[in-house]
Amino acid sequence: MTQSNDNIYATKQTVGPFRFDEKVVAVFPDMITRSVPGYEDVIKGIQQLASEYTIENTNCYDLGCSLGAASLAISYGNQKQGVKIYGIDNSEAMIERCRSNIDGFKHKTPISLMNCSIQDTNIENAGFIVLNYTLQFIAQPDRLAILKSIYDGMVSGAVLILSEKIVFEDELINANMIKLHHQFKRDNGYSDLEISQKRNALENVLVPETIKQHIDRLQEVGFQPVCCWNQNLNFASLIAVKP
Repeated sequence: MTQSNDNIYATKQTVGPFRFDEKVVAVFPDMITRSVPGYEDVIKGIQQLASEYTIENTNCYDLGCSLGAASLAISYGNQKQGVKIYGIDNSEAMIERCRSNIDGFKHKTPISLMNCSIQDTNIENAGFIVLNYTLQFIAQPDRLAILKSIYDGMVSGAVLILSEKIVFEDELINANMIKLHHQFKRDNGYSDLEISQKRNALENVLVPETIKQHIDRLQEVGFQPVCCWNQNLNFASLIAVKP
Protein backbone atom coordinates (compact mmCIF):
# COMPACT_ATOMS: atom_id res chain seq x y z
CA MET A 1 0.00 0.00 0.00
CA THR A 2 1.32 3.43 -0.97
CA GLN A 3 2.16 5.59 2.04
CA SER A 4 2.23 9.38 2.15
CA ASN A 5 5.06 11.57 3.38
CA ASP A 6 4.64 13.28 6.73
CA ASN A 7 4.16 17.00 6.18
CA ILE A 8 1.49 17.57 8.86
CA TYR A 9 3.51 20.29 10.62
CA ALA A 10 5.29 21.70 7.56
CA THR A 11 3.32 24.96 7.53
CA LYS A 12 2.92 27.41 10.42
CA GLN A 13 -0.35 26.69 12.21
CA THR A 14 -2.22 26.74 15.49
CA VAL A 15 -1.12 23.45 17.04
CA GLY A 16 -3.56 21.39 19.06
CA PRO A 17 -2.82 18.26 21.11
CA PHE A 18 -1.42 15.36 19.09
CA ARG A 19 -4.03 12.76 18.11
CA PHE A 20 -3.87 9.50 16.18
CA ASP A 21 -6.46 10.70 13.69
CA GLU A 22 -6.87 10.10 9.96
CA LYS A 23 -4.14 12.63 9.08
CA VAL A 24 -1.57 10.88 11.28
CA VAL A 25 -2.65 7.40 10.17
CA ALA A 26 -2.14 8.34 6.52
CA VAL A 27 1.52 9.24 7.11
CA PHE A 28 2.32 7.09 10.15
CA PRO A 29 4.96 4.75 8.63
CA ASP A 30 6.91 7.75 7.31
CA MET A 31 6.42 9.67 10.57
CA ILE A 32 7.66 6.95 12.90
CA THR A 33 10.71 5.90 10.88
CA ARG A 34 11.82 9.54 10.51
CA SER A 35 11.08 10.38 14.16
CA VAL A 36 12.12 7.34 16.23
CA PRO A 37 15.82 6.41 16.13
CA GLY A 38 16.24 2.65 15.87
CA TYR A 39 12.56 1.92 15.18
CA GLU A 40 13.25 -0.57 12.40
CA ASP A 41 15.82 -2.36 14.58
CA VAL A 42 13.23 -2.70 17.34
CA ILE A 43 10.71 -4.25 14.93
CA LYS A 44 13.35 -6.68 13.64
CA GLY A 45 14.33 -7.44 17.22
CA ILE A 46 10.73 -8.22 18.15
CA GLN A 47 10.65 -10.81 15.39
CA GLN A 48 13.85 -12.36 16.75
CA LEU A 49 12.60 -12.26 20.33
CA ALA A 50 9.30 -13.84 19.29
CA SER A 51 11.21 -16.74 17.76
CA GLU A 52 12.75 -17.41 21.18
CA TYR A 53 10.03 -16.47 23.64
CA THR A 54 6.55 -17.24 22.30
CA ILE A 55 4.92 -20.12 24.16
CA GLU A 56 2.89 -22.95 22.65
CA ASN A 57 -0.91 -22.61 22.88
CA THR A 58 -0.84 -19.08 24.28
CA ASN A 59 -1.91 -15.63 23.10
CA CYS A 60 0.31 -12.77 21.96
CA TYR A 61 -0.82 -9.16 22.32
CA ASP A 62 0.35 -6.07 20.44
CA LEU A 63 -1.02 -3.31 22.68
CA GLY A 64 -1.24 -0.07 20.74
CA CYS A 65 -0.66 -1.94 17.49
CA SER A 66 -0.97 1.14 15.20
CA LEU A 67 -0.56 -0.25 11.66
CA GLY A 68 0.51 -3.74 12.72
CA ALA A 69 4.30 -3.73 12.32
CA ALA A 70 4.91 -5.50 15.64
CA SER A 71 1.99 -7.89 15.11
CA LEU A 72 3.49 -8.98 11.81
CA ALA A 73 6.94 -9.24 13.38
CA ILE A 74 5.54 -11.61 16.02
CA SER A 75 3.82 -13.65 13.33
CA TYR A 76 7.00 -13.95 11.26
CA GLY A 77 9.08 -14.85 14.32
CA ASN A 78 6.74 -17.30 16.05
CA GLN A 79 7.86 -20.94 15.85
CA LYS A 80 5.33 -22.42 18.28
CA GLN A 81 2.04 -24.20 17.60
CA GLY A 82 -1.36 -22.94 18.75
CA VAL A 83 -0.34 -19.29 19.04
CA LYS A 84 -2.79 -16.48 18.33
CA ILE A 85 -1.98 -12.76 18.00
CA TYR A 86 -4.27 -9.91 19.04
CA GLY A 87 -3.62 -6.37 17.84
CA ILE A 88 -5.27 -3.72 20.05
CA ASP A 89 -5.62 -0.01 19.30
CA ASN A 90 -8.06 2.65 20.50
CA SER A 91 -7.84 4.59 17.21
CA GLU A 92 -10.51 3.40 14.78
CA ALA A 93 -8.60 4.96 11.87
CA MET A 94 -5.48 2.99 12.87
CA ILE A 95 -7.36 -0.31 13.09
CA GLU A 96 -8.99 0.18 9.69
CA ARG A 97 -5.63 0.83 8.00
CA CYS A 98 -3.98 -1.91 10.06
CA ARG A 99 -6.50 -4.45 8.79
CA SER A 100 -5.54 -3.60 5.20
CA ASN A 101 -1.84 -3.90 6.05
CA ILE A 102 -2.25 -7.25 7.77
CA ASP A 103 -4.29 -8.63 4.87
CA GLY A 104 -1.62 -7.46 2.43
CA PHE A 105 1.19 -9.57 3.92
CA LYS A 106 1.61 -13.32 3.94
CA HIS A 107 2.08 -14.47 7.52
CA LYS A 108 1.49 -17.77 9.27
CA THR A 109 0.16 -16.92 12.74
CA PRO A 110 -3.48 -15.74 12.98
CA ILE A 111 -3.84 -12.02 13.81
CA SER A 112 -7.12 -10.62 15.16
CA LEU A 113 -7.62 -6.86 15.51
CA MET A 114 -9.69 -5.07 18.15
CA ASN A 115 -10.60 -1.37 18.34
CA CYS A 116 -10.54 -0.71 22.09
CA SER A 117 -8.36 0.76 24.80
CA ILE A 118 -5.75 -1.24 26.65
CA GLN A 119 -7.71 -0.63 29.85
CA ASP A 120 -10.72 -2.40 28.34
CA THR A 121 -8.73 -5.32 26.93
CA ASN A 122 -9.16 -8.68 28.63
CA ILE A 123 -5.65 -10.11 28.57
CA GLU A 124 -5.58 -13.84 29.23
CA ASN A 125 -3.27 -16.81 28.66
CA ALA A 126 -0.63 -14.41 27.32
CA GLY A 127 2.82 -15.72 26.44
CA PHE A 128 4.27 -12.70 24.62
CA ILE A 129 3.17 -9.06 24.81
CA VAL A 130 4.45 -5.96 23.02
CA LEU A 131 3.79 -2.46 24.35
CA ASN A 132 5.52 -0.42 21.67
CA TYR A 133 5.69 3.36 22.33
CA THR A 134 2.22 3.19 23.92
CA LEU A 135 2.58 3.52 27.69
CA GLN A 136 4.05 7.01 27.21
CA PHE A 137 0.64 8.23 25.97
CA ILE A 138 -1.17 6.97 29.08
CA ALA A 139 -1.52 9.17 32.17
CA GLN A 140 1.30 8.40 34.62
CA PRO A 141 -1.01 7.57 37.56
CA ASP A 142 -2.66 4.85 35.42
CA ARG A 143 0.52 3.13 34.23
CA LEU A 144 1.07 0.85 37.23
CA ALA A 145 -2.49 -0.50 37.11
CA ILE A 146 -2.20 -1.22 33.38
CA LEU A 147 1.05 -3.14 33.85
CA LYS A 148 -0.51 -5.03 36.76
CA SER A 149 -3.43 -6.06 34.53
CA ILE A 150 -0.99 -7.15 31.83
CA TYR A 151 1.07 -9.14 34.34
CA ASP A 152 -2.00 -10.87 35.76
CA GLY A 153 -3.02 -12.04 32.28
CA MET A 154 0.35 -13.62 31.49
CA VAL A 155 1.44 -17.21 32.03
CA SER A 156 4.63 -18.12 33.88
CA GLY A 157 7.68 -17.57 31.67
CA ALA A 158 5.88 -15.05 29.47
CA VAL A 159 7.70 -11.98 28.15
CA LEU A 160 6.72 -8.31 27.88
CA ILE A 161 8.53 -6.01 25.45
CA LEU A 162 8.15 -2.36 26.50
CA SER A 163 9.46 0.30 24.10
CA GLU A 164 9.37 3.97 25.11
CA LYS A 165 10.79 7.40 24.58
CA ILE A 166 12.89 8.11 27.66
CA VAL A 167 14.41 10.96 29.62
CA PHE A 168 17.74 10.91 31.44
CA GLU A 169 18.29 11.67 35.10
CA ASP A 170 21.29 13.90 34.37
CA GLU A 171 20.02 17.23 33.01
CA LEU A 172 23.02 17.87 30.75
CA ILE A 173 22.89 14.41 29.18
CA ASN A 174 19.13 14.74 28.74
CA ALA A 175 19.50 18.11 27.02
CA ASN A 176 22.19 16.74 24.72
CA MET A 177 20.12 13.69 23.81
CA ILE A 178 17.20 15.95 22.91
CA LYS A 179 19.53 17.97 20.67
CA LEU A 180 20.76 14.77 19.00
CA HIS A 181 17.20 13.58 18.52
CA HIS A 182 16.28 16.86 16.85
CA GLN A 183 19.32 16.51 14.59
CA PHE A 184 18.18 12.98 13.73
CA LYS A 185 14.89 14.50 12.58
CA ARG A 186 16.66 17.19 10.56
CA ASP A 187 18.80 14.54 8.90
CA ASN A 188 15.56 12.82 7.91
CA GLY A 189 14.19 15.95 6.25
CA TYR A 190 12.17 17.64 8.97
CA SER A 191 12.47 21.43 9.26
CA ASP A 192 12.95 23.28 12.53
CA LEU A 193 9.35 24.50 12.20
CA GLU A 194 8.08 20.91 11.92
CA ILE A 195 10.20 19.79 14.89
CA SER A 196 9.00 22.69 17.03
CA GLN A 197 5.31 22.34 16.17
CA LYS A 198 5.34 18.55 16.62
CA ARG A 199 6.99 18.99 20.02
CA ASN A 200 4.29 21.49 21.03
CA ALA A 201 1.59 19.06 19.90
CA LEU A 202 3.06 16.30 22.03
CA GLU A 203 3.48 18.46 25.14
CA ASN A 204 1.58 16.84 28.01
CA VAL A 205 0.32 14.14 25.60
CA LEU A 206 3.50 12.05 25.43
CA VAL A 207 5.09 12.02 28.89
CA PRO A 208 8.41 10.11 28.94
CA GLU A 209 10.14 8.66 32.00
CA THR A 210 13.62 7.37 32.85
CA ILE A 211 14.66 3.78 32.27
CA LYS A 212 14.95 3.41 36.04
CA GLN A 213 11.34 4.48 36.53
CA HIS A 214 10.21 1.89 34.01
CA ILE A 215 12.32 -0.89 35.51
CA ASP A 216 11.22 -0.04 39.06
CA ARG A 217 7.55 -0.12 38.05
CA LEU A 218 7.90 -3.41 36.17
CA GLN A 219 9.65 -4.98 39.15
CA GLU A 220 7.00 -3.62 41.52
CA VAL A 221 4.36 -5.42 39.45
CA GLY A 222 6.36 -8.65 39.74
CA PHE A 223 8.43 -8.94 36.56
CA GLN A 224 11.87 -10.44 37.07
CA PRO A 225 14.31 -10.13 35.39
CA VAL A 226 13.92 -6.77 33.65
CA CYS A 227 16.60 -5.30 31.41
CA CYS A 228 17.17 -2.98 28.47
CA TRP A 229 17.80 -4.89 25.24
CA ASN A 230 17.82 -1.95 22.79
CA GLN A 231 18.56 1.76 23.05
CA ASN A 232 19.15 4.49 20.47
CA LEU A 233 19.50 8.06 21.79
CA ASN A 234 16.40 8.80 23.89
CA PHE A 235 14.42 5.72 22.85
CA ALA A 236 14.75 2.39 24.62
CA SER A 237 13.15 -1.05 24.70
CA LEU A 238 12.99 -3.28 27.77
CA ILE A 239 12.37 -7.00 28.13
CA ALA A 240 10.55 -8.18 31.25
CA VAL A 241 9.82 -11.79 32.23
CA LYS A 242 7.02 -13.10 34.42
CA PRO A 243 8.56 -15.73 36.76
